[in-house]
Amino acid sequence: METPAKILIIDDEPDNFDVIDALLDSEGYDLSYVANGLQALDLLAAFQPDVILLDVMMPQMNGIQFCEKFKSNMQWKHIPVIMVTALNSNEDLTKCIAIGADDFISKPVNGMELRARVRSMLRIKQQYDSLQEILHLREDLSNMIVHDLRNPLTSIILAAEMLKVGNLSTERQFQKSNQIIASGQQLQAMIDSLLLMAKLESGKLIIQLTDVDIYELCSLAISDIQPAIMHKNIEIISDLPKPGNSIKLDLSLFRRVIDNLLSNAIKFTEPNSQIILHADYLAPGKVKIQVVDSGPGVREELRQVIFEKYEIGTINKATSQIGLGLAFCKMTVEAHGGKIKVESNQPQGAIFTIEI
Repeated sequence: METPAKILIIDDEPDNFDVIDALLDSEGYDLSYVANGLQALDLLAAFQPDVILLDVMMPQMNGIQFCEKFKSNMQWKHIPVIMVTALNSNEDLTKCIAIGADDFISKPVNGMELRARVRSMLRIKQQYDSLQEILHLREDLSNMIVHDLRNPLTSIILAAEMLKVGNLSTERQFQKSNQIIASGQQLQAMIDSLLLMAKLESGKLIIQLTDVDIYELCSLAISDIQPAIMHKNIEIISDLPKPGNSIKLDLSLFRRVIDNLLSNAIKFTEPNSQIILHADYLAPGKVKIQVVDSGPGVREELRQVIFEKYEIGTINKATSQIGLGLAFCKMTVEAHGGKIKVESNQPQGAIFTIEI
């Protein structure tokens, strides 16, 4: 349920508040009232409204003085202020705008006009809030990407320095060389994911459909993850259709989808457990693919949001998580006209299902 917009009314006449309360009653706003600007400043220390309706003519601190002080504060200046005034000269109205008021409405207040102006200011406030969320998201994303890119880069540097120093056995040299290659591939995969996501979002990525044998696609994916599942002592069970049939897919993109889902399952599956990769043709030109794990599962309230960019369902400090893998899967599957979802795998784990 959405939180109602908070409207602060600053007016020294209680009757004026009653009028505004009646005029805005049908809008469902959360209305608060103070009698003067000084009380409003005290209230703002703990309460931030979405819009302020400000009377101009008040004792102690008039509306213009309050607005000037209010709009000079970086913490408050983004909150829209509508001046409610009996003044009607161009000079007076110009002064209100000059000191930072966002809009004004003349007394006696017309209900239709008041509701329209409040809605307009709320849209501006919502746009500001959305922009702030995007900026915070970008900052968090930058921090996450820097952190995740630093790990394989550090591994490359350390392995290269050990090779440079020398005095390593042939076996150790081979291990360090493989470490550099694996870390480099990890870096490349992260960068490729970011670029592909950007192209998918902008519509600049052209889907190249070819006949893809699901058996071959899944078998190659399983073959490539063997080192990872052997390292965690995980058993992977494949339930695949017989080779020879095909469906129209972008082979490169869809291979990354299968890789992402399997990689995700490996991250969250405990050692000595199982992962199941199931695939089958539902009808000519239709396929169903499932990746089943026995990890912690995905809470019901997260089963939609984990497919959004930079969302993380379960924190796993031992692995890189910038929240792009499942978002990429969703965008690619939908670009093929399909759907992806996650369900609970009783008694424990998750089932990721693709239908195209």
